[in-house]
Amino acid sequence: MDIEKNTKYGSINISLDAIAQIAGKAATECYGVVGMSKKNSLKDGISELLNIENYSKGVYVKKNNKGLIEVDIYIVMGYGLRITEAIAQVQKRVKYELEKNLNIKFSAVNVYVQGVKNI
Repeated sequence: MDIEKNTKYGSINISLDAIAQIAGKAATECYGVVGMSKKNSLKDGISELLNIENYSKGVYVKKNNKGLIEVDIYIVMGYGLRITEAIAQVQKRVKYELEKNLNIKFSAVNVYVQGVKNI
């Protein structure tokens, strides 16, 4: 599922991998974020950090029932931080970067903490 945007010059298709790269880079640059993780890492019991090439495995883009776009991000946080404040910063930063770079409104940025590691 690509996101299609129509302009007066033609149509633009934005791949989900491009959105995942932008969201993943913005999230990992935030204070307290150790790295990205896979969605099923809690279920599998494996806490694996993703490389920059694999951010699409930790970011999921979907359209809700109203047709608006939502982003789910799975991250690993550093130990000893206020997780709620750090996550709020991640949400703000990711939403800002996505809307600035893609010129598309996102309805929600959902952040899921998959683990906590010492830094």
